[in-house]
Amino acid sequence: MNPYLAGFFLGFVLLTTIYVTGRGLGASGAIKSFVVQTVETVAPEHAATTDYYITQKQNNPGGPLKSWLVFEVIGVVIGAFLSAVMSNRVAVKIEKGPGVRNGVRIAAAIFGGALFGFGSQLARGCTSGAALSGMAVMSFGGIITMMAIFGMAYAMAWFFRKLWINKGN
Repeated sequence: MNPYLAGFFLGFVLLTTIYVTGRGLGASGAIKSFVVQTVETVAPEHAATTDYYITQKQNNPGGPLKSWLVFEVIGVVIGAFLSAVMSNRVAVKIEKGPGVRNGVRIAAAIFGGALFGFGSQLARGCTSGAALSGMAVMSFGGIITMMAIFGMAYAMAWFFRKLWINKGN
């Protein structure tokens, strides 16, 4: 899809989400709900005596998996799959530059994902919650977050660009 059109649709979805739920978009809360449910299932004694899990249970009386964020992420996964089907892009493949081995790419993706998850918990939310939703309501923190995300990506691109450039050219 054209990135400008996709951005317009993302903004419309964000606006609708704020109007309907009173909150913006976010994904890390859904992962947190899965973790809470896992702990409650595997170690119920621990969940029953730890303040964090007790608070989560009080905030989600129907269970952590009934959180709207869980349904949001499920919808994103289904929507991404349907989009891939409609554009004939359903395939199992590893996107990487010509000078990168599969194992290195997979290890880097896992390491980066773990850093993202850790950072989202330190920041009390992921980039979609902090940057997109924050900017949608003109939050100073959201604007600073978006500037930091794009600024850091731009600064780091120089160091990692050689991994994606075809060395034959």
